[in-house]
Amino acid sequence: MKVTVDQDACTGSGQCVLVCPDVFDQREEDGIVVLLRDSPEPGLREGVGEAARICPARAITLGAS
Repeated sequence: MKVTVDQDACTGSGQCVLVCPDVFDQREEDGIVVLLRDSPEPGLREGVGEAARICPARAITLGAS
């Protein structure tokens, strides 16, 4: 799984961080998403998928590795 984020689309809701903090974080100054791991290990994939589904800005994209 390959994860990408669109920081320009991100609204800073933080839902991704709540669901999967091992993969996503937020910038201190504005709350915009920061991708910590672009190829998360299998144990994190369910959380990453959930984060992508619930992102209100659709700023998280998942693809094949």
